[in-house]
Amino acid sequence: MEWAPAECTLPTEERPLRVAEFDELFASALRGLERVGPTHLRLTLDDGAHVEETVRDLTARETGCCSFFIFTLTPGREGLVVDIEVPAVHAKVLDGLAVRAIEAVSQAAS
Repeated sequence: MEWAPAECTLPTEERPLRVAEFDELFASALRGLERVGPTHLRLTLDDGAHVEETVRDLTARETGCCSFFIFTLTPGREGLVVDIEVPAVHAKVLDGLAVRAIEAVSQAAS
């Protein structure tokens, strides 16, 4: 997690576990990814109670250690839409998350 900001309060030894949780979510449920702007990423995930419950838990914990994240979840016909926004100073963190998502989907497809 070389893109994790200094403000992140998640203990260093727990960071790989958190990354693995995001990777698993992306690999199993990501349907689409759109970069709305430099500080705004939109993910479309499979719908379903289990996915939404997992995302709510994961994003709540992530906000707890990186309070600059704003996660907005919107269930819809196309799936669960997750908008992720950050202040401009943390755009690199969003870049890293987008790369993780793309890589996780690519590896799952292999």
